[in-house]
Amino acid sequence: MNLLRGINPVTRLLGLALLTTPLMLTLDVVSAAVTVALTVLAAPLCGVPWRRLARRAWPLFVVAPIAGVPMALYGRSGGMVFFSWGLINVTELSLSLAAAAVVRVLAVALPVAVLSADVDPTDLGDGLSQVLKLPERFVIGAVAALRMLTLLREDLDAMRMSRRARGVADSGRFRYFFSLAFGVLVMSLRRAGKLAAAMEARGFGSGPRTHARVSALGQLDWVVMVVCLAGALLSLGLAWYTGHLRPVWAVSR
Repeated sequence: MNLLRGINPVTRLLGLALLTTPLMLTLDVVSAAVTVALTVLAAPLCGVPWRRLARRAWPLFVVAPIAGVPMALYGRSGGMVFFSWGLINVTELSLSLAAAAVVRVLAVALPVAVLSADVDPTDLGDGLSQVLKLPERFVIGAVAALRMLTLLREDLDAMRMSRRARGVADSGRFRYFFSLAFGVLVMSLRRAGKLAAAMEARGFGSGPRTHARVSALGQLDWVVMVVCLAGALLSLGLAWYTGHLRPVWAVSR
């Protein structure tokens, strides 16, 4: 089941902005947790089953706690003091802000994992050009970059197998990963140069371009954006109702 099938890819971008931007106004656990819960519940309806969502989003659960460490150690102090040493001051308020930061990272990133699934780069390029009226060079570059993302994984697998065949993988794990990353970077730069030369030879960006398909926002697109905005307002409303709403300008004081 995929309720988002057929909507304009630009709608995904605008809906993502409407859902996550209001979360930047507050730093509390409730609003971010509500957004995470809504995202997880809506994922199967958007064509992303929970198992697929776990595969796409597992790096977030590894990286998100890192955002809370500085806040816990050096955040604003308040309430009971649990640990204090030099500049490090772990208090009840700093731990609360750290938890809010971790959950907010998930609240901002998980919708990306859901709304970016199964987006066709060509349809996205048509939407960016015709709906958002972005410059043609930027649109062509964005479409080309999305097309090349799938090749990065293939290049990485090919380089890993070739290094294993030559015995390079046994020369130290840190050195192995550094050389692998450098090789992928060099290969990407070479492919980008060839692609740029080919696009220049074919006249891309030399003048006004025509479009083979019409890209426009329909009724379903507006419904999706309204639902995303309603989800953001619901999260903020529940945080305000429970008394946990904490504006960012109040935290920085």
